[in-house]
Amino acid sequence: PMRPAQSQTGGDQPLPLDTGASERRPVFTGPAAGGLEEIYNADPQFNTREFVTGAKAAYQMIVEAFAKGDRDALRPHLGDAVYEAWDEAITTRETDGTAAFDLLRLKKTEIDDASLEGDLARVMVRYEAELGDGERTRTAREIWTFMRSVSSPNPNWILDDVITAT
Repeated sequence: PMRPAQSQTGGDQPLPLDTGASERRPVFTGPAAGGLEEIYNADPQFNTREFVTGAKAAYQMIVEAFAKGDRDALRPHLGDAVYEAWDEAITTRETDGTAAFDLLRLKKTEIDDASLEGDLARVMVRYEAELGDGERTRTAREIWTFMRSVSSPNPNWILDDVITAT
């Protein structure tokens, strides 16, 4: 007769129910789950853990480039509307001599929402960061929307929108 698998200690070990698809297919949870699932269905290379890691790195790089006024570093990562607004802000800062706020600490990075419209994926990321200009420190709470075409061979996401979060 068939007996349950036993561990070295003699206790019964449950057999895995399904070693196939469930290991490969991620489980999405939270308010963005539906949108993340749609993005994954359209692009099975999409991985939320890798996305959040990339979103942290993108925030740091983009905020630093903005603080330095490095338009060349910013341009490939920003959608047209965001670039135009930030270019204008850099010009104003250069003209009136106000100090830029540098990133002191990134306190929170989490996916807030996600959607897929046609082949255009959008993921909204909620950030909380401490910024400082040498004299003052402030907390920035923002939601950045990253987008990319899931049919594009280019894996890079573009910053499409920035709003202040409450």
